[in-house]
Amino acid sequence: MHRFIRRLHHIALGFCAAGAVTLAAAQGAAPATYNVGATATGIPFTFLDVKTNSIQGMMVDTIQAVAKAGGFQVNVQQTVFSALIPSLTSNKIDIVSAAMLKTPTRQQVVDFSDPVYSYGEGLIVKADDAKAYATLDDLKGEIVGAQVGTVFLDMLQKKGIFKEVRSYDSVADMTRDLALGRIKAGLGDQPIIAYQIRQNTFQGVKLAEGYKPSNVGDVCLVVRKGDTATLERLNKAIAAIKADGTLAQIVKKWGI
Repeated sequence: MHRFIRRLHHIALGFCAAGAVTLAAAQGAAPATYNVGATATGIPFTFLDVKTNSIQGMMVDTIQAVAKAGGFQVNVQQTVFSALIPSLTSNKIDIVSAAMLKTPTRQQVVDFSDPVYSYGEGLIVKADDAKAYATLDDLKGEIVGAQVGTVFLDMLQKKGIFKEVRSYDSVADMTRDLALGRIKAGLGDQPIIAYQIRQNTFQGVKLAEGYKPSNVGDVCLVVRKGDTATLERLNKAIAAIKADGTLAQIVKKWGI
């Protein structure tokens, strides 16, 4: 009889444990690993290192530091920039860590963390273009371009003063057309363009020195709309790496 009672007791404990696991799952326990989307063409923020065949860059270092501070793991995946938000909303990835500026339009679809870095757009022209460009108005009637999926393409299209606005899959494609004289100028992420030009990756082009950016914004980590648990987890970790100087060291490392 005593053995039978003990057996019933053990079974009851088992049911309680199973119920606790089910309850935790139902309440949405924080995942141990997040899938993170990053691009292969956003040097120095994110890029494909051909030697290691892995995504590297300032935003990769940042999400890894955030993960360490937040007590979770990350799986960084290569994703085309224009597919980052669709991949996020379709649950293919959980976080975007790339050179993505926070905008009101994007905020309607996804949620942004606290800022990680801030910058504005850079105006790219041919290396031998001696004209002074202070604003986009100085390019009225010209053919200009920007990368698909960026706020810069929207800026040019909404401006409505250009002969034509061309879209490109990558900044490299845009600067190639620019160097060949197919477009008069292009817009891109100023730190990315400056870094690429310093590395001689983009040849025959330069940043217009006198240009004043009109769209200075914040680069943040991005999560699905309404994913408050992940957002709070990220913001707490971002505050930690700002406070201990880790983020400042990462920015310095990448020269931006």
